[in-house]
Amino acid sequence: MPKAQAHELRCAGRVVARYVWDPRLPATVSPRPYLHPVTTLGGTTVTGFMPDDHVHHLGASIALPIVNDVNFWGGSTYVTGHGSIRLDNHGRQDHHRWLHRDDDRAEHELHWAGRDGVTLVRERRALTVRQLTHDAWMLRVNFTLTSADGTALEIDSPAARGREGAGYGGFFWRAPAGLDRVHAYGRDTNGDVHGSRDPWVVLSGHHLGGAQWTLIFLADEKDPWFVRSADYAGVCSAIAWKRLTVAPGGTLTRGLSVIIADGPPSDLTDAALAAIREERA
Repeated sequence: MPKAQAHELRCAGRVVARYVWDPRLPATVSPRPYLHPVTTLGGTTVTGFMPDDHVHHLGASIALPIVNDVNFWGGSTYVTGHGSIRLDNHGRQDHHRWLHRDDDRAEHELHWAGRDGVTLVRERRALTVRQLTHDAWMLRVNFTLTSADGTALEIDSPAARGREGAGYGGFFWRAPAGLDRVHAYGRDTNGDVHGSRDPWVVLSGHHLGGAQWTLIFLADEKDPWFVRSADYAGVCSAIAWKRLTVAPGGTLTRGLSVIIADGPPSDLTDAALAAIREERA
């Protein structure tokens, strides 16, 4: 079996994220590269990894519930009329080659394969880090998926199969315990951002030791937000909210930015957002 590989991303002179590909993960979690731990500049960890409630949640990772009948999310598969069932249909995202690696950027080429080892999807992803303020930095994620054999890619989710609101799939971030608040930036939502298309979604919480943290998610596309805050804290910009077909020869491209900050939402966080707005103008 290939050895595990890891690449450390650095910002302001310190490691802020560890990007890991570990082929030894159990098949039932749909093995894939993940970011964990991700930390604030102050050293507070803001990702959760393989928690007891959802062992297939791997920090921050790109995962899809179903692609051409293969589970690239991990855990159970939702079957219309039967609910969530444990099936032997888990795929894996295998390392193919590194395209670039340095302290603030990693580019990775991956092959998504089913249990039979046949590659279904080829992916190219890029991870970039940048300091925004003395207590905030930004992670930028871009990825492109293409069919390996030129046929269509059918991307599915529990929501598309009848489980209301379960339209997860994409770059998914499992946050740690200690969530205090979820809201849309600039709009008081009382935590009701699930399914919305707000441009910014904010999680804020505290570490068990008392340190506060803030995560702000900004997606390029207007996909609905999948947000969990009651049973656990997790966010993704949900590309699989509805069934999605990538035409033969076509590509699926998505980009997302995450601001990782020490402390609660504050004027310094506003400064970080201002820097992003200026960049996008």
